[in-house]
Amino acid sequence: MVDRLSDDQVIRLLTMVDEYTRRCHAICVGYKLRSWDVMEILRGLFFREGYPHHIRSDNGSEFRAKELVEWLADLGVKTAYIAPGSPWEKGYNESFNGRPHDEFLNCESFSTLKEAQVLIEGWRVHYNDVDRTAR
Repeated sequence: MVDRLSDDQVIRLLTMVDEYTRRCHAICVGYKLRSWDVMEILRGLFFREGYPHHIRSDNGSEFRAKELVEWLADLGVKTAYIAPGSPWEKGYNESFNGRPHDEFLNCESFSTLKEAQVLIEGWRVHYNDVDRTAR
């Protein structure tokens, strides 16, 4: 997902959503998101939640990087990449990605990356803990 700060700098959002529980475990916000960022997020999630059988992702370079693929294989976590141009293969995540925009990002303007990170994290917590009763 891509958004912009008030000075028009592009920021990227990477969401980590559990397809079974529908919880959003993380939203990483940064100027660029690399495989190292993905590994850091996954490391924290695996520590808290345990190792999943597989992760499903698009074919972005941050998910196909050699060090990430090897690290996941060493942990016994399989990868399930969706085919390019096939968003229905990760339907819930695609549906989820519209929610932050519709419910929050279209109504906010962020001056700094840190402000975006803090406010988006607040939205994520609200989504998981408050909005869950509506789903």
